[in-house]
Amino acid sequence: MNKQNIQLDQDGGLRHFLTIEGLNRALLTDILDTAESFTSITEQTIKKVPLLRGKTIVNLFFEASTRTRTTFELAAKRLSADVLNIDASISAATKGETLLDTLNNLEAMHCDMFVIRHPNSGAAHFIAQHAAPHVSIINAGDGSHAHPTQAMLDMFTIRRHKGEFHNLCVAIVGDIMHSRVARSQIHALSTLGVKEIRAIAPRTLIPAEAETLGVHIYNDLREGLRDVDVVIMLRLQYERMRGASLPSEHEYYQLFGLTEDKLSLACPDVIIMHPGPINRGVEIESAVADGPRSVILQQVAHGTAVRMAIMSRAMRHKIVVAGGESS
Repeated sequence: MNKQNIQLDQDGGLRHFLTIEGLNRALLTDILDTAESFTSITEQTIKKVPLLRGKTIVNLFFEASTRTRTTFELAAKRLSADVLNIDASISAATKGETLLDTLNNLEAMHCDMFVIRHPNSGAAHFIAQHAAPHVSIINAGDGSHAHPTQAMLDMFTIRRHKGEFHNLCVAIVGDIMHSRVARSQIHALSTLGVKEIRAIAPRTLIPAEAETLGVHIYNDLREGLRDVDVVIMLRLQYERMRGASLPSEHEYYQLFGLTEDKLSLACPDVIIMHPGPINRGVEIESAVADGPRSVILQQVAHGTAVRMAIMSRAMRHKIVVAGGESS
């Protein structure tokens, strides 16, 4: 079974959420619609629904994270699940226990879902292939491969501000070579039918397969920003770089840092996004990051509702969405 099909059960429902690649527009739209139904929960006195009551969800993070782990924990608790947070840096994995041993021991404790972040690309797929039939695996980021829940909260943010996707021009700017977020965003934007996807970066930070993904490549920021509707900035991921990909941070900022002046070339109602963490003065100036066209904090706010939707779908519960019930 290939990496796309392993995510779905025999009825086409979501069992795991490992990558955007291979999922269809209807399923992605269903996740966005379901997330929309969850946004009102934060405004309630009691911020919980009983959909996952009695279920145990494990956050198993082999890499450091703040926003992602926190929003997954909050999402699970708002679905009334029990949550275990395991810091793999101090777990038995550091004593020689294999990844499958860790999984099997947690499964023996009757856990139902694992949210996995791992430095190795493909780790989430590997775990999903060996998980018990009742267990769901959610990929919270694996190496440079994929970060599908971040991409979905980005799509949710775009839809909230722009409505339909089909007439949008979206620019992704920065370290695309090492970004799992960028790969997931490109797959999601393409599946949802955007008009144009632009990848803007130095030649050394554009992956060889970028053109095969249907993106238009720009090595000049000013040219690439012309008439775009959405700009998604990415940080420089030094921890994944091999060799000298960049001459200096200063030169990078001069050429590819997003400033008010460069942003003036985009559409007047452009929105600015960033999956975080932000490196001010490296990929973006503070006036833009904190300005009226920035929706960066809204991305963070939407993370809980989107991850609630994905968890609920993977656990095969019926969710009431706007206009009726979806199974």
